Amino acid sequence: MSPTINASLGERRLFQVPPEFAAQANIGPADYARLLAEGVADPVGFWERAAGLLTWDVPWTSAHTWSPARPLPGGPPGELSVPEGRWFIGGRLNVAVNCLDRHVAAGLGDKVALYFEGEGGDHRVITYAHLLDEVCRAANALAAMGVGKGDRVVVYLPVIPETIIITLAIARIGAIHSLVFGGFSADAVRFRLRDTRATLLVTSDGQFRRGVATEVKSAADAAAADLDHLTHVLVVRRTGQAVPWTARRDLWWHEVIAGASPDHHPEAFDAETPLFIIYTSGTTGQPKGLVHTAGGYLVQTAWTHWAHFDAKPDDVHWCTADLAWVTAHSYEIYGPLANGLTQVIYEGTPDTPHPARHFEIIERYGVTTYYTAPTLIRTLASRFPDGPPARYTLDSLRLLGTVGESINPEAWVYFHEKIGRGRAPIVDTWWQSETGATIVSPLPGVNQLKPGSATRALPGLAVDVVDDDGHSVGPERGGHLVVTHPWPAMARTVWGDPQRYLDSYWRKFAGCGDDGQGYFLAGDGAAFDADGDLWILGRSDEVINVAGHRLSTIEIESALVTHSSVREAGVAGVADEIRGQVVAAFVIPTVPPGPVTDLDAWHEASRVATASLRRHVRDAIGPVAQPADVILVPDLPRTRSGKIMRRLLAELYDSTPLGDTTSLQNAEALTAIGDLLAFRHTTHQEATS
Repeated sequence: MSPTINASLGERRLFQVPPEFAAQANIGPADYARLLAEGVADPVGFWERAAGLLTWDVPWTSAHTWSPARPLPGGPPGELSVPEGRWFIGGRLNVAVNCLDRHVAAGLGDKVALYFEGEGGDHRVITYAHLLDEVCRAANALAAMGVGKGDRVVVYLPVIPETIIITLAIARIGAIHSLVFGGFSADAVRFRLRDTRATLLVTSDGQFRRGVATEVKSAADAAAADLDHLTHVLVVRRTGQAVPWTARRDLWWHEVIAGASPDHHPEAFDAETPLFIIYTSGTTGQPKGLVHTAGGYLVQTAWTHWAHFDAKPDDVHWCTADLAWVTAHSYEIYGPLANGLTQVIYEGTPDTPHPARHFEIIERYGVTTYYTAPTLIRTLASRFPDGPPARYTLDSLRLLGTVGESINPEAWVYFHEKIGRGRAPIVDTWWQSETGATIVSPLPGVNQLKPGSATRALPGLAVDVVDDDGHSVGPERGGHLVVTHPWPAMARTVWGDPQRYLDSYWRKFAGCGDDGQGYFLAGDGAAFDADGDLWILGRSDEVINVAGHRLSTIEIESALVTHSSVREAGVAGVADEIRGQVVAAFVIPTVPPGPVTDLDAWHEASRVATASLRRHVRDAIGPVAQPADVILVPDLPRTRSGKIMRRLLAELYDSTPLGDTTSLQNAEALTAIGDLLAFRHTTHQEATS
């Protein structure tokens, strides 16, 4: 059997479903048993029934076809066909109609669709009728600018209502949107414009971040410069700043909308019509543009939102992700709106203008479901170890959720006991940009919860943990996480590069499975425990190989953050002449030793902390996992979704060229860590000379 990942799986705490929650849940124990059985016996039929949540203009003629990766007849050895999956073939629908028109037609026009909270404290309340009116105006305006079916539109905006309005308008006319995080550089935006050959860029004059109005239009101009396929730049006025202007190319959003009609008659599009392109950060090389299509994506997004968020008509849902992240696409735009819910969107950072801003927003709007990232939970735990200040009432919360990367058990328990008051179940969801919607998650009315485990695959879906040869490794052994059969929301291809789609996701396990249909390679290491619950062990390319022991970054980080002096930790494998790799731990301390510029204080604090943190990890996991080096740092490099970019930590430590950084949202963290490592190196040289 091929080598697997060491997995200690030492968490034994269990949290049962509160009886009062189970009694009202959309899916209870009896439903769950039935749905699981249906999903195993006929997964395609399962998703056909789930498609009944949507309104279809034309029913599908065939629910699903799958052409797996196979050797090419007469081709050279190793050459495989690019796999192709299709769902709801022949069916026609309009995504925006399913999110808006049908709810207004059902009498829900006065229901609040969006509560918008600006960073500076400005508020907007937008009903379904109002949102439909704005989306129709935007659809007419886009059409007047020449945007039509299949055209690509890059949206470079902060979290404001206009971002959702424009996104839905693009979907309404059958164009393809690609959203870009508002904090990204001009180079990152330009790459997406060029890769998609977009005809329209939508941006803003500026954005508010940490209390500062930052001008954005200049970056958009740099991204758009000399692109002959780009016809217009549409600019939303947000900060009111003076911005550079290119006549005839640049248009003000408010002026375009003012002259547009609120009457728009939508076309129904084939279920396989591309809906959006979302870019993943590449470990090396350029980001991949994953293509998701309308029908299958919306079916799985709507059903999973209804199922694992236990969506109720009176819920106030808050997904805290930036709108450019896939989590926001699925569970801040399409899923909640398809199910007719009210939701909150917040423009700013969690600690602006004060660290308790999220508690304030939850109380103000009566948030019932709160879906956020482990990074934020750990930050709240460090700032409010006893829970939210007494002046905030969070009694409205009935369900919590985590997303982005694995949550360590201590942060999970804090989230449950301090934020959820010990009564709100947590849905710890595992999925990716590639999967489009959730694959693994507890159902809050059914599954007992284990801190740090995403539990089981949802009904109609199936995963396994396998070795390098595609064989199941069994319980309590780590390996590659795979999805064992196609699913509706799966990315159909990599934009402009189908070969990369094959090579990245399907080549390694082509032909695997009882039916030879192949497995999807998720790129995460994972393990099942003895109960059959799934634990994510970190990215497979971030597994640390110490003297033949393959160690999970997530487990070591989880051990570190249980130490009282550690707020957060990022672990990377770094080069070692004797053992191949050793563990380097980059630790954000609970109490900073001084300002970031005081390199001597940070260096000395690292030296003092190393022994106790090494001992702490050794006691928690074992000697092989103890860090060879501990570096205290003010922050860790992260993607916009909060994921720690461990690859960059290793590259900084080993002084090798940095790979792709286009998804990095806090470049200042790299600078600070680089300065600390350079200071350590200089200090060491001086001490030994």
